[in-house]
Amino acid sequence: MIKTFRGQIVDGGQDTIVLHTNDGSTGYRIVKFQIFPSQPGAVDYESLVQIFKVAQTSVPTSGGTTDFSDQTLLAANYLVGNNDTYADLHTVFDREIVNQDIYVTHSANTGTSPINYYIELEQVKLDLGENTVATLKDIRNLEPGQV
Repeated sequence: MIKTFRGQIVDGGQDTIVLHTNDGSTGYRIVKFQIFPSQPGAVDYESLVQIFKVAQTSVPTSGGTTDFSDQTLLAANYLVGNNDTYADLHTVFDREIVNQDIYVTHSANTGTSPINYYIELEQVKLDLGENTVATLKDIRNLEPGQV
């Protein structure tokens, strides 16, 4: 089963995609992640949208960076364009299965316009062993002091 999520996120914003369940027996894998300007043809864009396994303590409004060694990063998408052309340069997926909430962030390196996102997640039924592994990975990714 595929679940879809879409929204519009402001520069420096963070959206929560609620995926957790009481027993953790349902997992999700990203199968599609797209971004689209909110004002195509009207403003210049240089937007970085990322999906993380944990909430980010801050999201820059310019100068956003991507660190592929960050084990909490699931996907990244970069859109650049002006009034004439737009290019969705790269999308990177981590085919990892998660069973907790995920977090979408937006850093606009040019301008301050919001951006639209669309995410498709494949729903996966987890057996007890897979459930335990996914939950332990999520716990390990928490910052000290988070519950």
